[in-house]
Amino acid sequence: MLCFENVRKVYKDFELNCSMRVEPGCITGLIGPNGAGKSTAFKAALGLIRTDGGRMEILGKPADQLLPSDREQIGVVLADYTPEAFQKMMDVESFGGEGRGYIVESTGDLLPVLDHLYHGFSREEFKQNCRKLSLPMDKKIGEFSTGMKRKLQLLAAVSHDADLLILDEPTSGLDVIARDQLLGLLREYMEKDGRSILISSHISADLEGFCDDVYLIDQGRIILHEETDNLLNRYGLLKVTPEQYAGLDQAYILKSRREDFGYSCLTDQKQFYVENYLNIVIERGSIDELIMMMNGRES
Repeated sequence: MLCFENVRKVYKDFELNCSMRVEPGCITGLIGPNGAGKSTAFKAALGLIRTDGGRMEILGKPADQLLPSDREQIGVVLADYTPEAFQKMMDVESFGGEGRGYIVESTGDLLPVLDHLYHGFSREEFKQNCRKLSLPMDKKIGEFSTGMKRKLQLLAAVSHDADLLILDEPTSGLDVIARDQLLGLLREYMEKDGRSILISSHISADLEGFCDDVYLIDQGRIILHEETDNLLNRYGLLKVTPEQYAGLDQAYILKSRREDFGYSCLTDQKQFYVENYLNIVIERGSIDELIMMMNGRES
């Protein structure tokens, strides 16, 4: 569905160089600290920035050979969306600015724009989802809260029968209830066979219960790729005293960090330590802990 092979983008003080895949029927998460390269990777996939090397395929074709009909099969939410640029967002989704010429002030004004941009757009589905998410059709978008604008952007992405969604921080700025509503909407979207999602979020709990697999990116490079079930079941955090640390088999320790009590140690073989070290504390791994440990220095 989407493939990066050594895709590079070089800036003065940052370089993206990553490989990853989003398989048909899968939800893939891209995680990492701020500035790690998540948004750069998303923009590269969408052709919004010129890359400096590597190969990208989307929907089984080289990214630079996609036809307008192919691009209709991609729904987009970008993290750096601004309220003043809603019409530009429509241009991003069409990859060619076919929405120009429309004046979009209210949610209802979007209907003819989306009708024009996407042959698969469903007015009834869009209006039904607006009601479900409490988005008024006649209120000016400029008067929407940040969360309402984010909801509207996601609805535009899922309402035209796209095969692939590329979602950069789609739940940013939303409260717990709104996040749950949007994740429910995305689960409904995935009920149709063959669809895929590439998603990033700084809220790890959203991805833990939602993604099939996750990539961890740091300083522009992928440093880990795991199925989410493996990540949560195989990875663990050992909490040990200095004495316990000295006697610990280091073969399966990925990272260690000094603590007041001794050491925290990240492992991808939690069961080994459960069976062989009965007196140490072993906590379940989480995406948050993984990010913090993998981005820290070994002690």
